[in-house]
Amino acid sequence: MLSKIHPTAVIDSEAQIGANVIIGPYCVIGANVIIGDGSWLQNHVTICGPSLIGRNNKFYAYTSIGQQTQDLKYSTEPTYLEIGNDNVFREFVTVNRGTLPGEKTVIGNHNNFLAYCHIAHDCIVGNHVIFSNNGTLAGHVIVEDHVILGGLTAVHQFCRLGKHAITGGCSKIVQDIVPFTIADGNPARARGINAVGLKRHGYSDEQILAIRQVYKTLYRSKLNISQALQSLREQSLTEEMSHMMDFVENSKRGIVSYGRDREGA
Repeated sequence: MLSKIHPTAVIDSEAQIGANVIIGPYCVIGANVIIGDGSWLQNHVTICGPSLIGRNNKFYAYTSIGQQTQDLKYSTEPTYLEIGNDNVFREFVTVNRGTLPGEKTVIGNHNNFLAYCHIAHDCIVGNHVIFSNNGTLAGHVIVEDHVILGGLTAVHQFCRLGKHAITGGCSKIVQDIVPFTIADGNPARARGINAVGLKRHGYSDEQILAIRQVYKTLYRSKLNISQALQSLREQSLTEEMSHMMDFVENSKRGIVSYGRDREGA
């Protein structure tokens, strides 16, 4: 099916538009932008390149995608943005390209970014994440799959958010959030495991119990991180336990510290 492009839209001759794409009034598509089949741009959407955008993405009014990084080191070198398939970018969402030559910001598939969210340069965002309104990532942040970012959450540069983690609204994230856990506060602290979210995603009672065991060893025992990991390594590990431990072991900023649990983990 042919794409539908409003006559007020401005599209650079070097942009590539896939099939069945709808581009609404006053959108601006720059050079070296590739938009995959079935995508939808409501109105007043700006997409700059080089940007590679997959299939069936939705961009609501006033989103600004692929603009150059805000990093002051940037000197107009070619940097990139890659977006997968089936993502939703609500009003006024901004996504920046990478900073240094050849570097890129990457967003996966089936993500939902609510109004006014910001994804800075060189971030890597996985799949099936939800950013509530005004969720903000500084540069070089890594967000694993199924993360939920609470409204007005701000994440410091180079932090990592482990899969199935969730943050409370207005949280300030300055260290890594361990997979499957809840972080909340300013600065954010670990509050327990994301038991409700895990059950909704089909995790068994046995899997959740194993995750809880890692959490308690890391946060509720009197062991330091190295001792806690060593103690856990001596046990029979599930896939989820191994992922949590590898995540902690590879942390460069350290993990968020302990705060009183909200759900009795």
